[in-house]
Amino acid sequence: MKIFRGLRSRPPGSPGCALTIGNFDGVHRGHQAMLALLNNEAHHRGVPSCVMTFEPHPRDHFAALHHKPELAPARIATLRDKLQELERCGVDQCVVLPFNARLASQPPEAFIADTLVGALGVKYVLVGDDFRFGAKRAGDYAMLDAAGERLGFDVARMQSYEVHGLRVSSSAVREALGAGRMDDVAALLGRPYSISGHVVHGRKLGRQLAESSPGRGDGFRTLNLRFAHWKPAASGIFAVHVHGLGPDADSPPLPGVANLGVRPSLDPDDVNGGRVLLETHCLAWPAAMAARLPDGEAYGKIVRVELLHKLHDELKYDSLDALTKGIARDCDDARAYFASLHTQTHRQTTRDRI
Repeated sequence: MKIFRGLRSRPPGSPGCALTIGNFDGVHRGHQAMLALLNNEAHHRGVPSCVMTFEPHPRDHFAALHHKPELAPARIATLRDKLQELERCGVDQCVVLPFNARLASQPPEAFIADTLVGALGVKYVLVGDDFRFGAKRAGDYAMLDAAGERLGFDVARMQSYEVHGLRVSSSAVREALGAGRMDDVAALLGRPYSISGHVVHGRKLGRQLAESSPGRGDGFRTLNLRFAHWKPAASGIFAVHVHGLGPDADSPPLPGVANLGVRPSLDPDDVNGGRVLLETHCLAWPAAMAARLPDGEAYGKIVRVELLHKLHDELKYDSLDALTKGIARDCDDARAYFASLHTQTHRQTTRDRI
């Protein structure tokens, strides 16, 4: 998938496109259905399929403008993960527009003429049933449809997508993530919820907790990923699967336990102080894998962590000893969760054979 940061990065003379517009936070099953339709329409017209999305989220912009952080939506996915999911859905191009004061104040008529027609040469535009655009959200489907008839591009609207009678939306995904209902999240997304990124350096405190002897550094070693937004939709302690540490893409994931949040038990001098981190401790670390990584480290590698089951919210411990005991309990609870999955799978396999 070709990614264009702003309209000027798109090469002059690029062919027109079949376009959809939205934030696509989470790329849930409703988004996936829309993208499948978009790809089909693009194929019939002989043009690339294209998604226009925004960074930051428009509501982030207005929350900052009015000094009301509570107006900013909790973020389901980082931009990196959103772009990866769009590519998995077969999208040919993605235009990431910076949502700023200039874009927020652009009249809807100018957005159609300058951006959709002038910059992108749209042949087809697909929007959701609640689509609004332009300054003060003055543009709507009727305005876009009328402009399409006048300027020579087709416009279509897709109704809501439902699963078991529930409207699939980013708001529904955020609510389920906030409540820790990870099975519901997976049903809405069509896949387990995951976060990916480069493994970054941390304070290296975990490896000192419960180490077998002083200086050994074999305690609760963690893989640290930054979540590039201050307000994640999910937070807490989770049983997880870690992908990307095996010798190839088909290597089985490693079971682990992870903390997503701001680490309330650490002091503000933490090297990642104030940043949201996903800190993952692998419950198993095969010797063959350790041999492949320099000094057993994974810094700089890109890994993907699936959050499968929420154990509890973040807790503030009053000492390192209490923190160590808390992590040990979390590891035991995560092992019990994975053992229950193994038992369920075994029972299902037995029933299938019968």
